[in-house]
Amino acid sequence: MYASLFCVDKMSLFRLILEYLSYILTTVTALLPIINPLSTAALLPGISAHLSDAERHRQVKRGCYYMAGILITFLMAGGLIMDFFNISIPGLRIAGGMVVIYLGFRMLFPDTQPKLADDQQTKSDISFTPLAMPSMAGPGSIAVVISMSSTLHSQKHIPVGVGYILLILGIAATASICWLTLRASSRLFTVLGDEGISAISRIMGFMLICIGVQFFINGVGELLHNASFMPH
Repeated sequence: MYASLFCVDKMSLFRLILEYLSYILTTVTALLPIINPLSTAALLPGISAHLSDAERHRQVKRGCYYMAGILITFLMAGGLIMDFFNISIPGLRIAGGMVVIYLGFRMLFPDTQPKLADDQQTKSDISFTPLAMPSMAGPGSIAVVISMSSTLHSQKHIPVGVGYILLILGIAATASICWLTLRASSRLFTVLGDEGISAISRIMGFMLICIGVQFFINGVGELLHNASFMPH
C-alpha cells in the first residue's frame, strides 16, 4: 500500500516537473524567434568594431542583462499596464500579433530594414541601445511578455506566483542563449557568412509571421466568443 502511494506521488511530482519545464520552454520558444539573436549578431561586428575584444564581451553581457531586466519589468507590470489603459487580453493579442507580423516581414524582406545611424556605430556604450533596445527587447518581445503576464492571471493550472518565477526563468534562459550567440558572433559570422545569416534571419522571419498570425487569430477568436462584444 505504501509502495503504491509512493509511486503515485513520484508520478505526480514527475508530471508537475514536466509541466513546469514545458512552461519555461514555451517562454523560450515564444521569445527567441522574436528577439532573433542571430540578426543582432550580424549587427555586432559593425557597431563594435572600435571596441576591444574584452570591452565587446563586457558590452554584450551588460546588453543581455538589460534585455532581461526590461522584459522582466514589463512582465511584472503587464497587468497594471493593461488595467491602467483598460486594455483587454484579446485587444493585446491582436495588437501584439500585428507587431510581430510586421517584424517578421521586416526580417523576411531585409531590404526594408533601416540602417543604424552613424553615431550608433561609434558609441562607446552600446549595451543598452542599440543592443538591449531595440535589437533584442523590442516592441514584439515586450508585447509577448505582457500577453504572458495577462494570460497567467486567467489560467488556473499553475499558481500565479509560481508562474511568474517560471516565466522569469524562461526570460533568463533566453538571455543566456542570446549571450552565447553574441559572444560567438565573430565566429558565427565567419562560419555562416552574410548569406548564412541572411537565410537564418529569413527563416526566423517566416516563423515570426506564423506566430503573429496565430496571436491575431487567438485574439479575434476570443472576441467572437465574448458575449459583451457580440451584438445581440
